[in-house]
Amino acid sequence: MTTSPPQVNGHRRPLPVITNWQAFLAAPAEEPAVATTAPEQQPEPAEPAIDLVAEAKADAIRTKAYADAEEQRARAEAEAEAVRIKAEGEAKAAEVKAVEEARKLKLANDKAAARALEEQKARDARIAESERRRAAAERGQQDDERAHQEQQQTAAAAEADIAKATKTWRKYAIAFYAVCAVVALPVQIAAFWDENAPWLVIAPLMLEGAALVVTKGAAAAVAANRPHWHYRTVAWLFAFIAAGINLKHGLDAFDPATAIGTAFASLAGPGVWDLHEHGRIRRRDGVPTRRERRAAKKAAKRAAEEKAAAELFEAERQAHLENAARDAASKLDADRKLMFPRVHEHALKLAADLGETAITPAIWKQAKLDVDGALPGESDEILRMRNTAAAKVEAARLNKPVSTLSKTTNAQRAAHLPPASTKPRPKPIPPRRTRGDSTPFHPAAKRLAADTARRSVTARITTEETR
Repeated sequence: MTTSPPQVNGHRRPLPVITNWQAFLAAPAEEPAVATTAPEQQPEPAEPAIDLVAEAKADAIRTKAYADAEEQRARAEAEAEAVRIKAEGEAKAAEVKAVEEARKLKLANDKAAARALEEQKARDARIAESERRRAAAERGQQDDERAHQEQQQTAAAAEADIAKATKTWRKYAIAFYAVCAVVALPVQIAAFWDENAPWLVIAPLMLEGAALVVTKGAAAAVAANRPHWHYRTVAWLFAFIAAGINLKHGLDAFDPATAIGTAFASLAGPGVWDLHEHGRIRRRDGVPTRRERRAAKKAAKRAAEEKAAAELFEAERQAHLENAARDAASKLDADRKLMFPRVHEHALKLAADLGETAITPAIWKQAKLDVDGALPGESDEILRMRNTAAAKVEAARLNKPVSTLSKTTNAQRAAHLPPASTKPRPKPIPPRRTRGDSTPFHPAAKRLAADTARRSVTARITTEETR
């Protein structure tokens, strides 16, 4: 059996609706033929040749098959539509993803370009800064070289000026010496003139020449860095001899003016030359001038004043530190005496016993161990407080209720006596204890109980003394 096609000529075929399939399938009865002869007896109607039930079942099967085909077609169309929608969604998702990837890639490229630009700018800035520093260094070096050259030129110019001035001063000194010799020689020649002994006129020339020679010897000694005082002494001796001759003969043969003038000329020439040599000697030996000595004296005085001020400041600072340390030690001693009277008293005894004038950290440590049995910074109260805080922290960490000391089971507080008898006893007979009727305490428990009792008594006494 075949089903009707779902489409005919490209159009969907409508599903037939069968309301009364029996009437629809029933075929009309054939009309009897008209007889030409006399009517005969009509025969009985025959059974229809078509099986209506089979036709109905076949039609039902066809309808079901058509419905199944339509359902399959609709399912196939739905699946195709779903595939198309999924493909479109995937295509759109791929397009969106591609757009997002392109955007991210563009952002990454933009960031990379911006980073590269920033790095290039930073590199350019570093290069520019390096170039600027190099140029500044070169300019500084050039300035230093220029300043050094200028300083050298200035020093050379100063040295040239000094050399020129020294040379000029030397020429003027020599010229003045010659002029003084020319002025002084006539009176000396007149003093030694004798018609009977004309050769005595050589004596003044010898005297002035000796003075000049000795002066040159002094200059040579100065140049050779040798002792020169004896040359200068001999030169001054010759000068005074010549001045005495001029003064004596001038007063005897001429007027006082001539005598004093020629005597002054005999002394002035060697004197000016000796001044020239004296300056050269001081310059050679590096002897400071009066202005330099005065400036050095002022600088030394200023340095001494600054040193004295610094020493005074340091002494005041040390005194302030000592006073502050002394005040801090006094306050610490007062606080210890107020907060730990028994330990402080014992520490004083230990200090006196050990020969110390104050309570040192070692003495206080020993006193704390002797009285409280703990090092400084610890005590029984601190240890209890620390243990309680640790228990609270542990309980908070484990999310458990805090176990205080009053709630903690103690081995000494456990029932160690045998249970009392529930049997009634006669009232006249009181209960009696016998030796060994209870479990004895452990030696460690006995020591702990004794230590606890001793500390409680110590704490009570301390509290009473503090009050």
